Amino acid sequence: MIFDSFFAALAQMTDARFRNVLLTGIGLTIALLIGASALFVWLMGGLVGEEASLPLIGEVTWLNDLVSWGAVVAVAVLSIFLMIPVASAITSMFLDTVAQAVEDKHYPNLGPAQNVPLADAVRDTFSFLGVLIVANICALVLYLFFVPLAPFIFWGLNGFLLGREYFTLAAIRRVGRQQAKVLRSRYMLRIWAAGFLMAIPLSVPLLNLIIPILGAATFTHLFHRLSPQGPYVQTSPDP
Repeated sequence: MIFDSFFAALAQMTDARFRNVLLTGIGLTIALLIGASALFVWLMGGLVGEEASLPLIGEVTWLNDLVSWGAVVAVAVLSIFLMIPVASAITSMFLDTVAQAVEDKHYPNLGPAQNVPLADAVRDTFSFLGVLIVANICALVLYLFFVPLAPFIFWGLNGFLLGREYFTLAAIRRVGRQQAKVLRSRYMLRIWAAGFLMAIPLSVPLLNLIIPILGAATFTHLFHRLSPQGPYVQTSPDP
């Protein structure tokens, strides 16, 4: 079931709606990281000031430049590390488009999906973003202590988070938030396994940027196949 859902999603990656969501998510992510980086560097420069005094040395004028350049390097490293979780969270704001594209192609007999209020979508996005960032930063400690297991920790953690988020997004559109939570609890291990499959390509540069789209499509298929009403009738893929 998981692999069938994955390959059905993969076959649809050329869909124009998938591409639009991908480009929008990447653009907003880059803009957010640039803005956050500039703000952080500005704040660090403001805290140090143009001149500072050091014990035994006295006043120095180069400390501001040192702190500013150090902040730039730190932000650049963190941006690389946080690019994926940030892109995943921001793209999740537009995953309703991906889910609708999947249903239009594979489940054309469905009625209209439930409307998710914009306020709820924004709240869920920032909640997901916060959890992703905090969890991945905390995981850095585990990477240092369990170096050989670092890839599996990364895949397991992000697989759990991605699976939880994307299954919920797919289910809410059809059965509402409460029933989505019930289904997520009932099929937790299967959802985690599918999320783990999604998390493995996160280690591959550039390929990792399409994971939010591929994940949303995969979990839309998975939801319909796990639906308590029974699987919806699926059409044959286009030749």
